[in-house]
Amino acid sequence: MDGLGRGRKREGGGGECLPATFWGRIAGVPGGRVGKWLVVAVWAALAVAAVPLAGRLADVQEGDASAFLPWGAESTKVYELRGRFEGGRDLPAVVVYARDGGITAVDREEAGQDREELSGLVTGGRKVGGPVPSRDGEALTLSVPLRPGEDTGAFAEKVEEVRRIVGEGAPDGLAVEVTGPAGTAADQALEGVDTTLLFATITVVTLLLLITYRSPSLWLLPLISVGLAAQLAGAVVYLLARYSGLTVDVQSASILPVLVFGAGTDYALLLISRYREELRRRADRHEAIAVAVRHAGPAIAASAVTVAACLLCLLAADLNSNRALGIVGAVGIICALLALTTLLPALLAIFGRPLFWPLVPRYGVAVREDGTLWSRVGGLVARGPRVAWVCTAVFLVALIFGLGDAEIGLTTEQTFRGTPESVVGQETLAEHYPAGSSNPALVVANAAVEREVTETVDGTAGVSQVMPGAGSRSGGLVQIPVVLDDPPDGAAAERTVERLREEVSHIDGAEALVGGATATGLDTRNAAAHDRGVVMPLVLAVVFVVLALLLRALVAPLVLIVTVVLSFFAALGASAFVFEHMLGFEALDSSLVLFGFVFLVALGIDYNIFLMTRIREEVEKTGHRSGVLRGLAVTGGVITSAGVVLAATFAVLAVLPLVVFAQIGFLVAFGILLDTFVVRSLLVPALALDLGAGIWWPSKLSRRPPDEDLVVPAVPVKVGAEDG
Repeated sequence: MDGLGRGRKREGGGGECLPATFWGRIAGVPGGRVGKWLVVAVWAALAVAAVPLAGRLADVQEGDASAFLPWGAESTKVYELRGRFEGGRDLPAVVVYARDGGITAVDREEAGQDREELSGLVTGGRKVGGPVPSRDGEALTLSVPLRPGEDTGAFAEKVEEVRRIVGEGAPDGLAVEVTGPAGTAADQALEGVDTTLLFATITVVTLLLLITYRSPSLWLLPLISVGLAAQLAGAVVYLLARYSGLTVDVQSASILPVLVFGAGTDYALLLISRYREELRRRADRHEAIAVAVRHAGPAIAASAVTVAACLLCLLAADLNSNRALGIVGAVGIICALLALTTLLPALLAIFGRPLFWPLVPRYGVAVREDGTLWSRVGGLVARGPRVAWVCTAVFLVALIFGLGDAEIGLTTEQTFRGTPESVVGQETLAEHYPAGSSNPALVVANAAVEREVTETVDGTAGVSQVMPGAGSRSGGLVQIPVVLDDPPDGAAAERTVERLREEVSHIDGAEALVGGATATGLDTRNAAAHDRGVVMPLVLAVVFVVLALLLRALVAPLVLIVTVVLSFFAALGASAFVFEHMLGFEALDSSLVLFGFVFLVALGIDYNIFLMTRIREEVEKTGHRSGVLRGLAVTGGVITSAGVVLAATFAVLAVLPLVVFAQIGFLVAFGILLDTFVVRSLLVPALALDLGAGIWWPSKLSRRPPDEDLVVPAVPVKVGAEDG
């Protein structure tokens, strides 16, 4: 028979047998002398098919509002109805000209010339509006209606063309900026950063693998495996977006490679660590990799299933962007699982022991676990487990106070890490025009009661004006643009939208809806709050079920969930403090809490799964106390390495120019490090020791005598020669 693929096959010198379980069969394929080549061939074929498709992922990214609008919200309904009106889906680029002391005749002539030239960029018979003078005589504006397409990069280039036209030949002393919805969309576009992000991620992972393994060659295999997993994930997501209607926005597309590289490298570290152990116990490398997959595979699979299931909980969200990230992220995790449990074992079986040079694991050569860093940490915790977990918990609770009175929800200006032209232009507009003029609210109502709706809207507090002659009709509906007194992305403008909705709701037969940028921001924040209330409890329920099935206990899953939730809020508090007092961010992005919770709970449980499954394995052999300490000692190094790699991978998001990515990257990276060095290293082992065997209730392990310490030899007697 080939390798270990069928029946019960004898393992190395220890005489242990590999049972024909699911993982026994899985392990026998990449660990087989022929099977390893078949696995590599299959993945080579997948790579040929996947790489071109993954390269087209940017082609299906959604750049318009449909990619993030909340499901069923009033602003979403208005957005859908706007397509019925002429120019309803346009994004206007607002050109603002300003001069201290007053606009001159030369300035007006320049604006007129720009208007003629900009008309060449406008299609469909629409016209450039303006120039419109300000009341103080110090500014003019043009409104250029641009039609966004599927290619966000092409739209951004069109806005840059507007900026080029109005910037050339501007008279001295005349400030000219392009802002409005189109200007903001162009400045938020992340065209070209996908490649930067990917190379930064690969560089970080490569450096950390080199440091971890101290080998000139070993790092290549996990990197190749994870890289192919990322390509496969990109191809699958592309096909789902192309043929099944999956919405892919820039946020989910950017997080996908980070998630695959981070989680996939973690799985690689865990598998290679167990493989290294088995190479010291077994002469044949094929048997060693098969046993490694058999023992590490369930933990890796449980981890991947947990993360994927937590991400799929986002399907219960109202925000389209949240639901999209759930599917995209789950696809990435499953692809990482497939690659790291098939391709990587096959490659390891092909290259054998020499791959680890210069630190080659020799058969029969034991590695002392006593005296290592993690055995000393375990000994320290064991001397006073209750003191250890109480002190650790107090430290984590103290970090939570960093939240203080943190604000949730960024204005448009606050979403940028710098000050792009659209922000400067918006500030200029606010100095000379009603602050909401760059992005009016939109009221859509029954055309039969247009006059009554217009009068009601015009009389609402916070409304600067109903735009003159603005009512455009289509199919019995009228669309009425409304300029607000306050900036369109501020809290005051949102309160005005709430008043507008209340007022027009009382008009019989109007069936009026209020949308636009301000309404979208309001509805998005409300939807984000709803999503937190629905998704977060659902994630905890999923995690509990997975842990209960994996550990065959009820107490341990509850303990682990409490630790990761405490770790999350501690990380959020510390991050909020850093954002406000060190990085100067004025608020938390509305998506941060939910995304941070999903990632940190799922990935934090990852490490607890790795730790607790190994502890359970050791407890079955040696008893509870020694099992906890040995489990910590043998997994401490690899889990710490995995945590550092995953944290560094998410930190790469900081290369992107938007605040939301910097916040997500910092929160997840800090939270993973906190979980790795504090929760998994101190809090969980201390609680396990303090609770004793009762942590395994109601499984049979909870009923074992406390003095049952059956020590099993870790290294077999050396028999025969080892292979390469």
